[in-house]
Amino acid sequence: MATIVDTPDLRSQAVHQHERVGTSVLLRYGTGQLGAQIFRDTPAVLLPLFLTTMLGVEAWAAGLVVLIPKLWLIVCDPLVGAWSDRLRGRYGRTPFLVGGAILTSLGFVALFTLTHSGSPLWSAGITCLLFFLASTAFSMFSVPYLAIAAALSHDAHERTRIMVFRMIFSTLGVLVGVGVAQPLIYALGGGAHGWTVMALVLGAICLGTMLVTALGLMRTPMIRDEALPGSLLAQLGAIRGNRPFLVLLATCLIQNIGQASGYTVIGFIYLYAIQAIWIVPFFILVMAVAGIAAQPMWLALSRRWGKERTYVVASALWAAVTATWFFIHPATDVLLTIPGVGALGTQHVLVLVRGAIIGIVNSAFVMLSLSMLTDTIDYERRRKGIANEGVFAGLFSALEKLSFALGPVVAGLVMSAFGFVSSTGGAAAQSPHAIAGIVLLYSLIPAATQLISLLVFSQYRLPARH
Repeated sequence: MATIVDTPDLRSQAVHQHERVGTSVLLRYGTGQLGAQIFRDTPAVLLPLFLTTMLGVEAWAAGLVVLIPKLWLIVCDPLVGAWSDRLRGRYGRTPFLVGGAILTSLGFVALFTLTHSGSPLWSAGITCLLFFLASTAFSMFSVPYLAIAAALSHDAHERTRIMVFRMIFSTLGVLVGVGVAQPLIYALGGGAHGWTVMALVLGAICLGTMLVTALGLMRTPMIRDEALPGSLLAQLGAIRGNRPFLVLLATCLIQNIGQASGYTVIGFIYLYAIQAIWIVPFFILVMAVAGIAAQPMWLALSRRWGKERTYVVASALWAAVTATWFFIHPATDVLLTIPGVGALGTQHVLVLVRGAIIGIVNSAFVMLSLSMLTDTIDYERRRKGIANEGVFAGLFSALEKLSFALGPVVAGLVMSAFGFVSSTGGAAAQSPHAIAGIVLLYSLIPAATQLISLLVFSQYRLPARH
């Protein structure tokens, strides 16, 4: 049965069903997502670019380099979740968080600094191995980190507040990991020196922010269930009766494959389709500010409309805006000049407008999907009197990582089919046909998968708490 404790030192402290989670706890929890988001997004966005323009790896092979380590995580994440469930009564989840934070940060730096060799094939193999190790280390942090969210409160709306704070730091992570990383590389010349500096700076940010969460939550009271007996397979089999979780899992898998194919070509989009690398930090900044500013609105709407309806509205709006990227091209005019930014053409302005809208809606459906995950864990606790958060978080995390591995494979295959040309030492010129394939991956493909995922989500039904 569920008991209310944190670590062995705090067994007398309780987390009441309707007690408001303190802001300091939310900040300490959310901070870790900044570093986690950097590790999640920066390799997804920049590793294919690094492999194809610096190491000479073919686009299809670059997709496989990302896929192979992610396939291992389908097994690794649930194992880490089950392991952390079994040890939480004795040690809490802190050892996993601390070890994961340190090893993930070291792995991130290694990906962009230790992968050069005299052969593209060897470089691909080295990168694949290092990404395998770094991804395993990240599981040690990310799975227990996600599980903690379901253990901080019994109240569904409080768990949405928790995810709002996580989403704020997630958005800041995107700002740093995507908006700063690529411009920093090119500001330093776009060569090996730029990639190395980027890796060291972002690796340090990963380490610092993830340790804030790992060490800052050591003495925070949490809900703790006794570990469910039996093997991992038996525990996963028991999840089959939790239909809301399975529907949410399938929805996010489909949705994330399309999004990941788009993330893979972000660097290519600004380099080839828009031809304005300099606008990336402004795009990400606009998206981040809009996303953070919209969080109170989505929290209020989720209370008024319900999480499910709010999720559908935000997802549909995201698909509509994403489809409009199909019409992008380099700016040919000067519409206005902004101090500190420079001359903006019509296409540049439209990029920034899209960024604001995407920031608003993306922040909603990502936050709400995680909030609904905690609801399905709470439903399991109500249904059986026990719920291994780590196993649920591990399975959810594994499928998310799988989808973000399949995305680069889809992107690599499409780019190869459209004639993308790989290079070493810098970006090579591409044909209009190759650029059209990149644009397709950033627009219609993710928009279509988003709509398909909503058809699956229409089967989501969460029994009410009695």
